[in-house]
Amino acid sequence: MSRNRSLSRARDTRTRSGSTRKRLSQNFLTDVGTARMLVDAAGVGPTDLVVEIGPGDGMLTRQLLGTAGRVLAYEKDGHYADRLRTRYVGNDRIRCVHTDFREVSPPREPFAVVANIPFGSSTDIVRWCLSTRGMTSATLLTQWEFARKHSGDHGRWTKLTVTHWPSATIELGTRVGRHRFYPVPAVDAAVLRLVRRQQPLLTPEAVADYRRVVELGFSGLGGSLASSLRRAFPARTVRTACASAGIAADLPVGFVPPDRWLAMYRALT
Repeated sequence: MSRNRSLSRARDTRTRSGSTRKRLSQNFLTDVGTARMLVDAAGVGPTDLVVEIGPGDGMLTRQLLGTAGRVLAYEKDGHYADRLRTRYVGNDRIRCVHTDFREVSPPREPFAVVANIPFGSSTDIVRWCLSTRGMTSATLLTQWEFARKHSGDHGRWTKLTVTHWPSATIELGTRVGRHRFYPVPAVDAAVLRLVRRQQPLLTPEAVADYRRVVELGFSGLGGSLASSLRRAFPARTVRTACASAGIAADLPVGFVPPDRWLAMYRALT
């Protein structure tokens, strides 16, 4: 399907529900080349189960069905859930569920997530992906600045990224121009790629303790990571651990890369 036909179709189908679109933060992908790029970046194959969050009119869904073994789509908008069910009636390789993905239990078998996600739900979706044990990877099309923020592209790191770094890598992918969506959003998009580590960097026993240290470090008290840590650890221990990890005593917490967090944690404990 050409981009012009896809764009016309998206416009025609959305005139009925502008308020719904705004409420659900829906920006539909209209460029088939971008949809193919996203599926290629995901690296899914004929034996894979793929979870798609917010398929909308199904631009990405069509590309996934040409590559993945099975697709489980969660669509919050009943209109589009019905359209997808009708389009793929009799196709046992796809199941479309009319629900908010946050209200369901994830598949019990390993799965990948591939989605053009609603921008307004980006944090919830990334958190869900990282916290779901069965997820092997997530290839998400989200806001450009959001993707930069959570991949450390600004030279700063979020608490969400640092918290889950021992179990997953988080990388910035291709930038996608905003005019490849309808309605056209105010900002460009980008691919954010999450991959579960085959070998976690911490033992299961250490993960909970590491996360408590991260929570303490991001508490924002004292103006630096070291200052926050001194609320629970002796000053000398903190000084030695930070020096061992190459973290300056006055470095704000957001500027500490995840690998240095791990080095500091190991020295601290």
